[in-house]
Amino acid sequence: MLRTADIQATIQFYESVLGFECTGFNEDWGWASLEREGITIMIASPNSHETWEKAVFTGSLYIRLENVAEFWQKVKEKARVCYPLETFEYGMKEFALYDNNGYLLQFGEEIAGK
Repeated sequence: MLRTADIQATIQFYESVLGFECTGFNEDWGWASLEREGITIMIASPNSHETWEKAVFTGSLYIRLENVAEFWQKVKEKARVCYPLETFEYGMKEFALYDNNGYLLQFGEEIAGK
């Protein structure tokens, strides 16, 4: 569950930039569910159970997909890039970018034979 101060802007980012589909939304709850190729990400507005200043997350979301190079070409100009498409010695081809809230998203594909 990723928290966001602007749920509509976050839905827009994940749909228009990353190709997710909003499959569930409840304005009263401040909640939405986004899906793409079997991946589900839920987002929510801050609630009374937590103090909210800004989006905070010390890690990243790692999303495995097929055709990572093709996906990179589609998104590289649409979001702030952390690192470009690269092949790593541990057998993954991947890149990372930030969503509209500043959350780090990594996208990777296993390299055959590694």
